[in-house]
Amino acid sequence: MKPAPFAYRRPGTIAEAVEALAGEPNAKVLAGGQSLVPLLSMRLAAPATLVDINGIPGLDTITVLPESENGGGVRVGALARHAAVLASDDVRRVQPLVPLALSHVAHATIRNRGTTVGSLVHADAAAEMPVVLSLLGGSVEVEGPAGRRTIPASELYVGPLESSLHHDEIAVSAFFPALAPGAGVAFEEIARRHGDYALVGAAALVDGAPGDGQSVKVGYLSVSDVPTVVDLSGVADDELGEAALAQLDPAEDIHASAAYRAQLVRVLTARVVRSARVFRQAQRPEEL
Repeated sequence: MKPAPFAYRRPGTIAEAVEALAGEPNAKVLAGGQSLVPLLSMRLAAPATLVDINGIPGLDTITVLPESENGGGVRVGALARHAAVLASDDVRRVQPLVPLALSHVAHATIRNRGTTVGSLVHADAAAEMPVVLSLLGGSVEVEGPAGRRTIPASELYVGPLESSLHHDEIAVSAFFPALAPGAGVAFEEIARRHGDYALVGAAALVDGAPGDGQSVKVGYLSVSDVPTVVDLSGVADDELGEAALAQLDPAEDIHASAAYRAQLVRVLTARVVRSARVFRQAQRPEEL
């Protein structure tokens, strides 16, 4: 199929892009286009106007922030491609969970064009990066007619493929907090083929020394309607999967039954928590 007719705008500044969006409630932002263009082609989306932000300079940056700014971390611009973020040594050093997850995002050709921020605001619960942002407690910076505001990940996802961005706002960057000293991370997913949408995926963040005081959080994709993070601190290792399922409601669709997804949650939860602890111990060999 071909897309329905639409107007096309290619602004040169963020202000011009915001003005274009504000003037047409049924407008969509085009960045990488790896999610939007297939929807257009299948006529699952039919915006009146496409606002192409690829002509706006300064939106493709990847910046490491010092500890004095929000405790440190990585800020990724709206036009930074998945491939560039994945290849960044700075990102890998400051927050290794980002490249761990990005290596599972689609296929190389799509990563070369798709944008990390675009994936975040597309709000697909089957995508990798929204759950990473949620688990890490990151945020997205957006700009609209009223100026700039920061949306924490906890307030970003409000429903299936639905974010809290207003129709006249543009996501200009995303912030991923740095990995704290003494913390460990891990990511795994099960897909029919590597790069396909996951049947279930899980990301773990473990912080603190082993024992009852260790913080253990796990985020899940392709399980619920929105990216979901559960706190498993203090849960015995052999009860992790069941404790996670007590806070989840695995969905059933044409790809997998709810029971199969529940079993994948059990398996992946144990795996990623174990891997995150191994990651942590590798950074702190004195505890071995």
